[in-house]
Amino acid sequence: MRLRHIEVFHAIYISGSITGAAELLYVSQPSVSKVLSHAEQQLGFPLFHRNKGKLTPTAEAEIMFPEIKRIYQQLKTVRHLAGNIGNGATGIINLAVTPALGFDVLPEAIAKFRSKYPNVAFNLKTVHNQEALQSLLEYKCDLAVLFSSPALPGVREITITEQEMVVMYPESRFPDRPISLSLDELVEEDIIGIWESGPLGEMAWKRIDSAGIELRSSIQVDTYYIAARLVDAGLGCCIIDRATARGNLSPNTAMATFTPALSFSVKALHLENRPLSKMAEAFLLDLRASIDTHL
Repeated sequence: MRLRHIEVFHAIYISGSITGAAELLYVSQPSVSKVLSHAEQQLGFPLFHRNKGKLTPTAEAEIMFPEIKRIYQQLKTVRHLAGNIGNGATGIINLAVTPALGFDVLPEAIAKFRSKYPNVAFNLKTVHNQEALQSLLEYKCDLAVLFSSPALPGVREITITEQEMVVMYPESRFPDRPISLSLDELVEEDIIGIWESGPLGEMAWKRIDSAGIELRSSIQVDTYYIAARLVDAGLGCCIIDRATARGNLSPNTAMATFTPALSFSVKALHLENRPLSKMAEAFLLDLRASIDTHL
């Protein structure tokens, strides 16, 4: 299939008609019909059933669509990049970032960066630590920003900032709003468990285990944001990173420093054989500033 075949196939699949596809592509209906007919001739089978102006995908089209969609998205990215280069911009930043940074910190950093470099494109993946590392090693992203990660051969680490874990709690459980809480003070509380969430959950679990303290945990999650929302619903306390806690505070919740302190690094990783572009390096400065404002 040619690229134009892919564009027309995608547009018809999304819109469900020749008319809708023509509007999406800003071309005439006869042009869309001609390209579709040519694609079907090349493939040797029909892609859509025709019924009173409506087009529904055939079984063959349904099998093909996931791959067509992937190629179409890549084509859009290439065209966007080419347009930016033509306008004097400097490229695209392919970024994988942990969800805890994706809700508040990342949008703020990108907004600040694009106010200075409006033509730089972003391709974002919001994934957990292990998936971010995998995306980096498989060349699916240029830069991975995540919490404390193991040292890997061929991967360069840049420490963006240091963070700490905090206890986020329903205000009704601690009306005096303490500024610090220890494990001993959480024994009688329901704890939203994040033990399977990656390095931070593992860090918290090791602290609890080494203290020999049994905490009650009837709800387990793998996303810090969900843990914070559950606290807001009054379902328990959680031990999470400060940025997530601060970004999700409400009149019903508060946070306290976890004692003794549990600190970790926020790191940016890239492959040693793929140095960061100047724009990626500039973006990290805005990202660091955004993270620091949420601490």
